[in-house]
Amino acid sequence: MTAAAETRRFEAEVDQVLHLVTHSLYSHKEIFLRELVSNASDACDKLRFESIANPDLLAGDPELRIELSWDKDARTITVRDTGIGMDRDEVVANIGSIASSGTRRFLEALGQDRKADARLIGQFGVGFYSAFVVADRVTVLTRRAGAPAEAGVRWESDGRGEYTLGPATLESRGTIVVLHLKEGEDEFLDGWKLRSLVRKYSDHVAFPIRMPKEAPAAGDDKDKDKDKDKQEPGTQWETANDASALWTRPKPEITDEEYRNFYKSLGHDFNDPVAWSHNRVEGSQSFTTLLYIPSQPPFDLMMGGRDERKGLKLYIKRVFIMDAAEELLPHYLRFVRGVVDADDLPLNVSREILQQNRQLEKIRGACVKRVLDLIEKLSRDEPEKFAAFIKAFGNTLKEGIVEDPGNRERIAKLLRFASTKSEGEERTVSLDDYIARMAEGQDAIWYITADGHRAAAGSPQLERFRAKGIEVLLMSDRIDEWMLGHLREYAGKPLRHVAKGELPLDEAEKTRQEEAAQAAAPLLERIRSLLGEAVGEVRVSARLTDSPSCLALSEWEMAPHLAHLLREAGQDVPQGKPTLEVNPRHALLQRLLGEHDDARAADLAHLLLEQAQLAAGAPLADPAAFVQRVNRLLG
Repeated sequence: MTAAAETRRFEAEVDQVLHLVTHSLYSHKEIFLRELVSNASDACDKLRFESIANPDLLAGDPELRIELSWDKDARTITVRDTGIGMDRDEVVANIGSIASSGTRRFLEALGQDRKADARLIGQFGVGFYSAFVVADRVTVLTRRAGAPAEAGVRWESDGRGEYTLGPATLESRGTIVVLHLKEGEDEFLDGWKLRSLVRKYSDHVAFPIRMPKEAPAAGDDKDKDKDKDKQEPGTQWETANDASALWTRPKPEITDEEYRNFYKSLGHDFNDPVAWSHNRVEGSQSFTTLLYIPSQPPFDLMMGGRDERKGLKLYIKRVFIMDAAEELLPHYLRFVRGVVDADDLPLNVSREILQQNRQLEKIRGACVKRVLDLIEKLSRDEPEKFAAFIKAFGNTLKEGIVEDPGNRERIAKLLRFASTKSEGEERTVSLDDYIARMAEGQDAIWYITADGHRAAAGSPQLERFRAKGIEVLLMSDRIDEWMLGHLREYAGKPLRHVAKGELPLDEAEKTRQEEAAQAAAPLLERIRSLLGEAVGEVRVSARLTDSPSCLALSEWEMAPHLAHLLREAGQDVPQGKPTLEVNPRHALLQRLLGEHDDARAADLAHLLLEQAQLAAGAPLADPAAFVQRVNRLLG
């Protein structure tokens, strides 16, 4: 029984996307064609893959192609493909509702940065809606491959909240998208303009993009030929794009501009890539890789869960298999865009088979090596681009320290950190540079973690290191504490936190420390009694030279700022008693020592603990009591 035509409302998120796209993409209207051709190419790819197991799907028209035509009188542009097509349910899922697309994330990202609209539209799977930038009505006619002619579907909308859905009889499989142009968009009814956009954005689509062949204009001035875009019945078609897979061509034949244009089509990005690597491996296992590093992170890089699909496009013998084969690269390299074309994997490979395929391990290893080679080359040859890369992807790369132990040292070599000998947050140092300028007798790489650069740079725990001229790395990203739990040493040098464990002291320093502890014994005992259960231990600090107090941690204890963050996220983090280190020479400690009023002495002792907690990024148990205490002492 044929379903009747009906009118439906878009889901709320799609309605929002339509409104934002229509009103935000005015500066990049032409991307509608890139997105519609990209969708058509995907449909052809999917049919080519499905036809491996079911050749009958190609019956009647074995050629997979895209056709682009226009009609000046009707003011329409038509994009047709002979791909997989859609049934009624798929039309509703893919166009009328949020389904599995990134529509909601698109809205979130566009709300953050509307200037980035053109780069966002394709990344989040909502490219179809860009048609409404230039059209006030869009008609879609589609029939799934293998379905009868009467199983076609007609979808139409003016983009204002509703769409109509009904049956259609279609003699051919695939999808036809008809754009009824708005007033003022006549530039897109020009054959030369459409051809230039195809060459600009879609030249390397692997299927032929056919356009009506135009007869030469009479006279010398072709631009004055009013009939040049008139399409007569039976007009011959010609291919407007290169229609070959770029990665299959020899590298010497490919220009940098062609590489850049292919990336932009592949990554739905208006920006040039920062670098790329194109390689062909021959031997017992043959495959080709073309890998790109974007100049800016995709908006969904750090959004969503770690289960979200990201990865390279996988082809086998030029047949499209998967759009995001995350098995080809580890998660920490998820920002890489590109394609892998293998000769030796079975064409009927599934995601489950990929996960267990030994041949894939070699391809994955080669991809990781190529990407790390590319980043290393960038660090050597183009320091400005490398600095921009680290700013954009440095935190993502740090995940590799945990996820990829086989390349841990190589990844660590690429990381950059602020330090006490760098000026400002933007200037950074590598671990190799740090080691090269270590102080005489220094045998460890020292660092501190904090919830921000200023908090790290201003920590009282750095005072002794500054006094002795020892450089300390300032780790202020949230991922750093987790990463450093796995990066215990580099180039044979242990990494040590300035606030954890005992500081290494020479014999003279040990003697002075013991003498100071003995002299301060009465003071330490009084502070312990005043703080009671609030602390685990009170001792004289070897870290402090100017500040009155700081917290010290055991070697395996979590930094207070990270422990607080995890508790806020609902994690069960044990709450231990802090170790308080004090500087007996400081005026505040001298005041406490001579204070005869027990209440004021208790205020001073608690103030020592609370300011140490604040400096370490730990939250105060009772902020109101802290304020009252400060007011009493200042009064």
